[in-house]
Amino acid sequence: MSERIAIVGGGKIGEALLAGLIQSGKQTKDLVVAEKMPKRAKEIADEYGVLVTDVTTAAEGAQYVFLAIKPDDVDSVLRELSSADDDAESERVTVSLVAGLPLSRYENGLQAGSPVVRVMPNTPMLVNEAMSAVSVGRYVGDDQLAAVVRLLETVGKVAVVPEKQMDAVTAVSGSGPAYVFLMAEAMIDAGVALGLSRVQASELTVQTIRGAGLLLSESGLSPVDLRAAVTSPGGTTAAAIRQFEANGFRHGVYEATRACAAVSKKAGYRPDVEGLGGPSSGRTDVDAP
Repeated sequence: MSERIAIVGGGKIGEALLAGLIQSGKQTKDLVVAEKMPKRAKEIADEYGVLVTDVTTAAEGAQYVFLAIKPDDVDSVLRELSSADDDAESERVTVSLVAGLPLSRYENGLQAGSPVVRVMPNTPMLVNEAMSAVSVGRYVGDDQLAAVVRLLETVGKVAVVPEKQMDAVTAVSGSGPAYVFLMAEAMIDAGVALGLSRVQASELTVQTIRGAGLLLSESGLSPVDLRAAVTSPGGTTAAAIRQFEANGFRHGVYEATRACAAVSKKAGYRPDVEGLGGPSSGRTDVDAP
């Protein structure tokens, strides 16, 4: 039996999920997008050949509804989903890709017993390399969870965690890409200060980070082992590492992630969160601090 999947929100994250599902072999006839901006709706329909419609129509008959919207739009979308009840809401899984909002927000907004899954993805979803953390609501069955994980794996890796760990997840992987980009920015500037052109420094930095990431994920070695392998006693790397430590690099990472988790915890229980949504209606910024 085919799965009908609705994606509410045609922004970058919604589009990335749509593209990943199609690349994995999902039939376009089983995919539908809800997008309220006419220009964006046309772009999605023309590019992917899927039905782009309103929330109510998209949800009808869908086994899974993914929400890739701004936090400010959540309550109105939940009302539309409830009004779209087709006697199958208890079987329809609502999957939130919205940053910062707890499972209870969705369970309270939908009809009693509705299964809800909360996801904290990150922006590498745009290149099918997301790290998505998943927490489940009270009414999600094992088969439903397995299906959601399988669908999310079309755009990266997935970890299932208790919801109480979501703030830590946000601090490490949700906002994590920004830390890497900041490191890249600093390395490029440092290279320029040492006499490289900005083009040279950028190419060297980007490929170094790319290669290091692949080595870290595929070598089977720990970060400690990999760092030790390029750190000869008294050598150039040891000198650089010594300066990092002297300037509080490790402590800075601890404090940065702690601050991020604290803001995430506070934001998750505010109905008027600002800064967590994308630049326009129907879009989600999953990497907002």
